[in-house]
Amino acid sequence: MLDNTTSPTPRDQLLGKRVDVLDQGWIELQDVMGDDLAIVNAARVSFLGESKGPDRDKKLLFYLLQHRHTSPFEQVEFKFRCHAPLVTWWQWVRHRTWHVNAQSGRYTPFEENDYYTPGTWRLQARDNKQASEGELDETAARALTDKLLAHYERSFALYQEALEAGVAREMARLFLPGFAVYYTWVLKVDAHNLMHFLRLRMASDAQHEIRVYAWAIYEHFFKPALPWTAEAFETFIMPGLGPLPE
Repeated sequence: MLDNTTSPTPRDQLLGKRVDVLDQGWIELQDVMGDDLAIVNAARVSFLGESKGPDRDKKLLFYLLQHRHTSPFEQVEFKFRCHAPLVTWWQWVRHRTWHVNAQSGRYTPFEENDYYTPGTWRLQARDNKQASEGELDETAARALTDKLLAHYERSFALYQEALEAGVAREMARLFLPGFAVYYTWVLKVDAHNLMHFLRLRMASDAQHEIRVYAWAIYEHFFKPALPWTAEAFETFIMPGLGPLPE
């Protein structure tokens, strides 16, 4: 007998919910279409998509994900609004299955101090060219952070100077520290492609600056909205999931 004690969080409790991420980032759910039953009913389209009771419905959903019958999961969609540094977006947009609209520095000026400042400085991994391992010692890290903040202050002063001189916003932003600037995006994705994103970006070897966003999506939005799907995801796609990054 499958456990049916879990139930989806009511939609109105999730919409508008905002979760803080990194030092100044956040992600909020703007809309969600569908639930676990919508996935099951899509799979039963030939039979008019009617529920056959919690036990049989959940068993079918688990079967679908276990055997990679993924199209029914595309019937559920999530829409987010997210504030993240460019170093995060640089990896996010590689997942071409997301539909995105981004804030533009051509239309609105950037705000002072809206830059990402890491809490720790990770060291380059010895055996992986694209990964990090370990941390810089506290004294050296504090000195680097002070230099980074001074760099931000100087960059923004030059940006402001260019704007006050009448330079177009699209050019003045050249003075800003590129990868650290926070941008706000609106993003939409279906549950199937979201699980693919989560499988890669929640993994322990994912870069911290995107991993924390993936975990926030999973824990605060995906799992409450689709508890059966989340349980199947942890059973068949990411067994032994964890731990949540600090």
